[in-house]
Amino acid sequence: MSTRAYVSQFSADGSLFVAAFQGSHIRIYDVDRGWKVQKNILARSLRWTVTDTSLSPNQQYLVYATMSPIVSIVNVGSTTTESQANITEIHDGLDFSAADDGGYSFGIFSLKFSTDGREVVAGSSDDSLYVYDLEANKLSLRIQAHTSDVNTVCFADESGHLIYSGSDDSFCKVWDRRCFKVKGKPAGVLMGHLEGVTFLDSRGDGRYFISNGKDQAIKLWDIRKMSSNTNCYQGYRNYEWDYRWMDYPPQARALKHPYDQSIATYRGHSVLRTLIRCYFSPDYSTGQKYIYTGSHDSCIYIYDLVTGDQVAKLQHHKSTVRDCSWHPRYPMLVSSSWDGDIVKWEFPGNEEAPAPSNKKIHRKRHFY
Repeated sequence: MSTRAYVSQFSADGSLFVAAFQGSHIRIYDVDRGWKVQKNILARSLRWTVTDTSLSPNQQYLVYATMSPIVSIVNVGSTTTESQANITEIHDGLDFSAADDGGYSFGIFSLKFSTDGREVVAGSSDDSLYVYDLEANKLSLRIQAHTSDVNTVCFADESGHLIYSGSDDSFCKVWDRRCFKVKGKPAGVLMGHLEGVTFLDSRGDGRYFISNGKDQAIKLWDIRKMSSNTNCYQGYRNYEWDYRWMDYPPQARALKHPYDQSIATYRGHSVLRTLIRCYFSPDYSTGQKYIYTGSHDSCIYIYDLVTGDQVAKLQHHKSTVRDCSWHPRYPMLVSSSWDGDIVKWEFPGNEEAPAPSNKKIHRKRHFY
């Protein structure tokens, strides 16, 4: 593609792969049929870029977001390959705005289907967390969750009761929907990042998750260590910095959060220019567990979950790698970059991890 690639994600079973680009295009590949294009989607009402996508658990529907309160939903299972919004195929709009918005237009940064496919959770530029009920076709929950952009949200586990959120206010929060209406506040707050949170990934057990931050670090969290409020910490920055245009200040790298509640920190990659994502490696491997992330320096970084050591640095791209996805069953990783390339990395062995960064990494690369 000639435009920046923002999203690259395998479906839960690995049979499909979704790639989304700044230039309105979303491509869905059939992995099991030689990466044949199953759907070529031209997004509607595009503002700036496709910020996020999510496939339903049954892989019949795709939702996609832009810098707009309208999230679009597409029937992935239809026979139409060229899906141009409301021309060759209907892209239904899910309206996340509320009656009291006063005409204010906000954007959706992050969205995710629930594991039962009945709901979509979203984080937005109006500092809010939203839950949309697909069966009722209406917004079921809006939480003024943070004091700045909610860049990332996800469900904590299959129950759908717990939701994690991360924001430019540097906090990660845990929301329990079973008691929110009574308490009207998060179940807990986790502090440790010195800058905004760009992405969260849950381990799916309702206990552990990781976050990527503009302070150039990934952090591992255990929600059993969360606090009830943030009054003890109201900011630690003593410089003016905009991660979209400026390099991270060297003097800031030595700073440590005075009330850091994370249980591990991973450094080496760079989080600049865009909301770079991070993930746990899939559970198919019976060996070591890893954390992996894109990076502004055009590489993909893989860290040992337990030791924090960098075990691989994958190099090919010529620009920022915003997203990457590890196949749930095979030793394969796909990355998407602002250079417009979608690159597939294949590692040797059935369940072998990438070779350490101080050794030669044997891999194959394929382009789409």
